[in-house]
Amino acid sequence: MVLPLLILITGDILNALLGLLVSIFVRFGEWPSANDFRGLDGISVFAFVFVLISISFLTELYNLEKNWKAREIIAKLPIVFSVSLVILSALFYLMPNIMFGRGVLATALGAFIVSQFFWHLIYKHALYIKKLSHKVMVLGTGALANRIGRLLLEHPDHHHNFAGYFGCPFETVSVSAENIIGVGDGFLETVEKEKPHKIVVSVGERRNGGLPLQDLVKCKFSGIQVIDAPSFYEQVSGKILLENITAGWFVFSTGFRHTLLLRFMKKLFDKVLSSAGLVLALPIILPAALLIKITSPGPILFRQVRVGERDRQFVLYKFRTMRADAEKMTGAVWAQKNDPRVTRIGKFLRKTRIDEIPQLYNVLKGDMSFIGPRPERPEFVEKLKEIIPFYSERHFVKPGVTGWAQVKYPYGASVEDAIEKLRYDLYYIKNMSISLDILIILETIKVIIYGRGGR
Repeated sequence: MVLPLLILITGDILNALLGLLVSIFVRFGEWPSANDFRGLDGISVFAFVFVLISISFLTELYNLEKNWKAREIIAKLPIVFSVSLVILSALFYLMPNIMFGRGVLATALGAFIVSQFFWHLIYKHALYIKKLSHKVMVLGTGALANRIGRLLLEHPDHHHNFAGYFGCPFETVSVSAENIIGVGDGFLETVEKEKPHKIVVSVGERRNGGLPLQDLVKCKFSGIQVIDAPSFYEQVSGKILLENITAGWFVFSTGFRHTLLLRFMKKLFDKVLSSAGLVLALPIILPAALLIKITSPGPILFRQVRVGERDRQFVLYKFRTMRADAEKMTGAVWAQKNDPRVTRIGKFLRKTRIDEIPQLYNVLKGDMSFIGPRPERPEFVEKLKEIIPFYSERHFVKPGVTGWAQVKYPYGASVEDAIEKLRYDLYYIKNMSISLDILIILETIKVIIYGRGGR
């Protein structure tokens, strides 16, 4: 899930540096020496602006779930060029010691845009070349195998090519017969014929002795990756397969390594980002507070008890976006799409996520983290614990202002939504890292710009 994105970003960083090399050669007629680069700082700023701030990310050119056409990429790249030019010009003005000349900068921008276009086009098409993808054989023909098969067939852009199902005895067939490539005996013969890179064990019932364990051991020693269905589902979808995991899966699976260094880095990350965010948001806070006050009666800030780390309750702060008496008659209910309780200015604050700014104070206090599962109300938590397996496990980390579930799934307003978001929350807790946090922040910026998910 994350690896293809890192490959694409790495390619763009190399394209940015290549553009810089070409521009200096075109401008001066010779390849540059180390001094021409204005040192490591100049290179870092140049590549960072191009790839991460330059709207490449924000225009969704890094959205691997979307099959961009050539004309769509071409339409996006002028935005990259324009925003990059503005940002780089401002940065070079503030830091003249790393500044490149206008001719070098303009040529480098042009060279980068051209090389980025071809790189993205080639990479997107490469995702669909079967010879470059991992061939996957699914062991099983039941409901679990059907789910894995549909994941492979319906989302063909994740480096995996579906070979087919191999059926086991005593298992109910829930898959399409045309995709079954073998049943019962002859497992190794089928593997030899299909030559899969991965075998996904998707047998729902394994106690009847139908699993070809010795054959799987031979496949493993032959260099074929043998993986269980929940782990494969996690790798491909970026979420956890709740229905088919047990407590034992959590115990023996990799991940959940929350080291002292990671905790320290996250705490430092939270303090720096929340402090900087509150300072930068000051010009927004005052007008927002004034608009709330003059457009509807009631307090400016909305205070609500939420469940945090280790099930400890805390008071969460937000700008008020609903009428002051919104739950007087109904009690605690989820916000709905086009909720009539939301004020006119509240709709704008929710859509732009300005209403979330006061939560930076919660992060600064230590009640929340900048990145983590969304904190829920105690009334909802008690209900969801009774219905959803492993729901309590999301409280082993601090809740966040934003998170993996928030950027991957729209606003939740039902038990079904809570289940789907829990899949993402558990994936985040299992794979928590600073690099994943940075990716979530970048995705959050994109969500805010496109106004997704607010209610």
